[in-house]
Amino acid sequence: MPKGFNTEQPKVSHGFTHAHHFYSRRNYWCLAAFARHIDLRTLGFTITKVAGQVTHLYRFTHQSGVWGAGGGPLSGTLYVPSLVKELAICNQLEHAIADQVKIRSVKRPKHFAISTNSSTQLLIKDNSVDYIFVDPPFGGNLMYSELLFLWETWLRLFTNNTPEAIVNAVQGKGFSEYEGLMTRCFKEFHRVLKPGRWITVEFHNSQNAVWTAIQESLQKVGLVVADVRTLDKKKKTIKQTTGQGAVNQDLIISAYKPSNALIERFQLSAGTEEGCWEFIETHLHQLPVFVSKNGKGEIVAERQNYLLFDRMVAFHVERGSSVPFSAAEFYAGLRQRYPERDGMYFLSDQAGEYDQKRLEVKEVEQYELFVSDEKSAIQWVRRQLAEQSTSYQELQPMYMKEAQRVWEKHELPLELFTILEQNFVEDNKGKWCIPDPQNEVHLEQIRHRALLKEFQQYFVAKGKLKVVRTEALRAGFKEAWQKKDYTTIVDMAKRVPDAVIQEDPALLMYFDNASLLKGE
Repeated sequence: MPKGFNTEQPKVSHGFTHAHHFYSRRNYWCLAAFARHIDLRTLGFTITKVAGQVTHLYRFTHQSGVWGAGGGPLSGTLYVPSLVKELAICNQLEHAIADQVKIRSVKRPKHFAISTNSSTQLLIKDNSVDYIFVDPPFGGNLMYSELLFLWETWLRLFTNNTPEAIVNAVQGKGFSEYEGLMTRCFKEFHRVLKPGRWITVEFHNSQNAVWTAIQESLQKVGLVVADVRTLDKKKKTIKQTTGQGAVNQDLIISAYKPSNALIERFQLSAGTEEGCWEFIETHLHQLPVFVSKNGKGEIVAERQNYLLFDRMVAFHVERGSSVPFSAAEFYAGLRQRYPERDGMYFLSDQAGEYDQKRLEVKEVEQYELFVSDEKSAIQWVRRQLAEQSTSYQELQPMYMKEAQRVWEKHELPLELFTILEQNFVEDNKGKWCIPDPQNEVHLEQIRHRALLKEFQQYFVAKGKLKVVRTEALRAGFKEAWQKKDYTTIVDMAKRVPDAVIQEDPALLMYFDNASLLKGE
C-alpha cells in the first residue's frame, strides 16, 4: 500500500499493509482466479465493479428494521468497520457481467469519444469545443489516487499522482500547488474552447482558500466568470451529514472565453477608459438578464457595481495592463452609461426585458450579506442607508451585532464611525447618507490616500504581520501594480498571514501575476 492520508487509516486500525488484506480468503482466491482467466481490456469493468464491494470495507448495517439490509463501503475513505458484511463473490460477478452485457447492447450515438488522460494535456484541437462541464477535485476533500488503490492492483496499472490536482500533505501539495495544477487544467480548457463559448464548473468546498484558488485559476488563463449559483443536490454525502462546517450545496460557476474581436479591440485600447467600457459592454451582454425562483426574482450578483469593477480589474491585470480609474470613478461611469434596476446594471435593451419580467414576480429577493471584513461592512452600511438616511446612534447597535458574527480573525476590526467618515456623508441633521457621484469620487480619493499611508506603515514595519487591514493591502498592491513595482507586492505578501492572500481573490491575483513577472 502506498503512503497516503486514506491508506494510512487501515494500516493503523487493522494492520493492513497489502491489497489482499482487504479481502476474505475465499473472495480473494475467487476474484484472483476470475482475473487470471479474463482479458482485462474487455472485462476490466467487471473487476472494478466488484473489487471494491467484496472487501472488509463493506459495512454490516441496520436498515428498515432488518439487520444486514443495505450497507456498503463508506465513500471517500478506506474505512474498515468493526462489523463487516461479506458479500458472496460469485453472485457479485454474475451481476457485474450481466450489467456489462446490458451496457454493450445499448445503441450508441454515431459520434462520441471517450479518452482517459490528464486534463493538463487534452488530446483535442484548439478552439474546437462548444461547451465544457467540469467537476474538478475540491482541494483536500478526496484523495482520488489513494482511493483507487484497490481497483488498480487488479488492473496492474497505477495512477501517476504527480499531476493530481489536490491538496495533500503526504504528496507535498498545499493551496499554491493545487492552484498551479488547476491553472494548468483550465489553460487546456481555455485552449480547446471556442471563443465566445462557455464552461461550467461544479464546485463543492467549505474552505475559502480553495474557492479563491479556483476563481484565480479561471481568471489567470483568460476565462471570465459571469455567474455563480448554488445547486442543492438534495441527497447529502456522509461528510455533509456528519462533518462540522461541511457545506450542503455545490456552487455552479459559469465562465466564458472572450471573443477574438474583444481581445483584439482591448489590445489596441488597453489601459484606457475606452478599453474598460469595451469590456463592460461585452461582459454585460453575457450575463443572465433575469433569474427567478419560487415566484421571486433573484439578484444577479455579477451585475452589481463592485463585482463588475472586480471583473474589469481582473481582466486588465491578467493581461498586464494598468487599471484606468478608481472604484468611485468606475461606479460614476456605470451610472452615466447604463440603466440600473434593483442595484444591478444592464444594457439598454436588457433593461426593457428585465422590466417586463420583473412584473411577473411579486418581489426581488435580496441576498443575505454577512459582515466579515471592511469591504462587506461598507456594503452592509450602504444597504442600510439606501433605504433611508440614518444617524450614527441608530446604526451602531445593528452594526455591532453584524460585525461580531464572523469577522475574520486576521482582519483589523474597524469602527463604524471610520467606515461612515471615509465612505459616506453627514447632513446638517446628523444623518448619514450615500454621497452623490461627485462627492463619492472625492471621498474615494481621500480614503485611498489614507489606505496607502497605512500600507506604507505595514511595509516599513519589521517581521510578520498578524492582523492587517485588507483594504489597505488592496490599495497598496494596486498602486504598486500601476507603477510596475512587483517586488513590493511579492515581499509584502510573504509578510502577512497566508489566509489573507489565499482567501482574497484580488490580493491573490496581484501576487500571482507579480510573482510571474518577477520570475518566481
